[in-house]
Amino acid sequence: MKLALTYSILALIATCVNIGTQDLANRAYEGEFSLLLSIVAGTGTGLIVKYILDKRYIFSFKARDAAHDGKTFLLYTLMGLITTVIFWGFEFGFDRLFQTREMRYLGGIVGLAIGYYAKYRLDKRFVFRSDPA
Repeated sequence: MKLALTYSILALIATCVNIGTQDLANRAYEGEFSLLLSIVAGTGTGLIVKYILDKRYIFSFKARDAAHDGKTFLLYTLMGLITTVIFWGFEFGFDRLFQTREMRYLGGIVGLAIGYYAKYRLDKRFVFRSDPA
């Protein structure tokens, strides 16, 4: 139960970073492709924050060296591509359906929540597994 609560809090932090980055990007640039650029920026910052938090507080992962950490981050990112489809699907879907920034962000939050649940399962099985890679 403690792990689920910790994971939920860390996912909330990463969600705030993601959506906050999107909002800042939208305010800074409102031109062509601004929606896509803001979502990509939010996804990137959220990914980095979530990796740092997960490896330390969820999986207690300690890389052997920088190359090992880089390889682990790459694998973490690849697992994230699967869940990013869920997140982006909800965010773009809500944007298309409701055509408001607030509902788009709500779609992003829903997509991130579902995606983070799936991501935990993938990361536990493929990224931060107990046996040495």
